[in-house]
Amino acid sequence: MQVHPHDDEIVIDGEQINYREFIYLMLHKPPGVVSATEDNRDQTVLDLLKREHLVFEPFPVGRLDKDTEGLLILTNDGQLSHSLLSPKRHVPKTYEATVSGDVTEQDIEKFAKGVVLDDGYETLPGELTILRKEHQDEEVISYISLIIHEGKFHQVKRMFQAVGKKVIYLKRVQMGQLTLDPLLPIGEYRELTEDELQRLGK
Repeated sequence: MQVHPHDDEIVIDGEQINYREFIYLMLHKPPGVVSATEDNRDQTVLDLLKREHLVFEPFPVGRLDKDTEGLLILTNDGQLSHSLLSPKRHVPKTYEATVSGDVTEQDIEKFAKGVVLDDGYETLPGELTILRKEHQDEEVISYISLIIHEGKFHQVKRMFQAVGKKVIYLKRVQMGQLTLDPLLPIGEYRELTEDELQRLGK
């Protein structure tokens, strides 16, 4: 559907939609949904949107793995997307994870220097924080927070794999200065506020 600003009136199911050039959405992405505009096999993040927002043809800013949940921005503003994803910007992304294995101070030091992934790539330094630990069936489960400044394929999982641990749950809670709304239920979304847009540099 092609929409032209100023000269088009958008009506969906008898309701007139307020046209604006750009739309900015915060989605609490659920696991099992892919960060794509279309997919032949899996449900996409666009399948979670209402028609009144789909009409603006938004796309996900970056991606979260299929089994990862958390903050995902959807917009039709290519300039904002580029500024958040540009490798030169090193926009920080904060994750919370549950890790199978005893995450140690040595792991914190390794992450702070950057770790070598399975393909030989050395990551930028990451800020690893141990939140708490539990013992389950003779296994240590670590709950952590991690800030990284790039977005390589399966990066968080591969960073822990590099130190002999396994991520069993992963959630992105922040991107740049934008934090996932703790009141936003999983699978739901809302438009960004003016304050949130300012935090993203808009």
